[in-house]
Amino acid sequence: LIGVGGVALAVSTIVQSVVQSELMATFGQRRRSRKMSNLRDHYIICGSGRVGSHLVRDMMSANESFVVIEKDQQRAAEFSQRGVSVLVSDATLEESLREVGVERARGLAACLPDDADNVYVVLTARDLNPNLRIVARAAEEQAEAKLLRAGANHVVAPTIIGGHRMAVALTKPAVSEFMDSIVANELGLGFEEVEVGEASTLAGRELRATPIRSKLDVVIISIRRQSGEKLFNPAADTVIEAGDILIAIGRAESLMKLNELARG
Repeated sequence: LIGVGGVALAVSTIVQSVVQSELMATFGQRRRSRKMSNLRDHYIICGSGRVGSHLVRDMMSANESFVVIEKDQQRAAEFSQRGVSVLVSDATLEESLREVGVERARGLAACLPDDADNVYVVLTARDLNPNLRIVARAAEEQAEAKLLRAGANHVVAPTIIGGHRMAVALTKPAVSEFMDSIVANELGLGFEEVEVGEASTLAGRELRATPIRSKLDVVIISIRRQSGEKLFNPAADTVIEAGDILIAIGRAESLMKLNELARG
């Protein structure tokens, strides 16, 4: 009887443990679904492998709102432990993109290791959100044209970029070191793009008449007009217009103040 009782107790304990695990998993899934349903104007990262993991790190450093779709459970668990919102699923599935709110998202990065998968993600995301900003990774150079035709706004080929970076490091070491120091934030400098609003005090003023250089110590390296015209290294008498996109370099605190000025 004792033996039968012991077995019954063991079975009961196992069943209870399984039920508790299922309840916790269900609760966790519902909580995650509620959190993702509240996402607005966020970014979606499809794949957190060699390329995606670096993107996640940079997005975390910039304190951006984003969610990751990753089907590898171990990798997903690692990011989840670091406070990253992760959906354990296949990013090529339409329901996965819908679950992370692709219709409400600002941008999507297709970082999957297979070009065909990235094409499928881009096609599906573009169909679900025509206004979405989509950046895609191309493992092979010939995949770039296909990704652009599928609806990507921009395609990044790590192998090509790596080759260019190596060429610059080999032939122009000072330039390479400067660029690397900015990327690594060793100089405390960063790039920013800000849009000049209608109510901004910057609109209608010459660049030299603004506090951008004199007080904020920020350098405007380019201006993109609403017409698409791009002004590189704009002159001091260049008039800033509402709707302009200012490409700036400076310290983080100064760039934040520039953002405030631009918004108005």
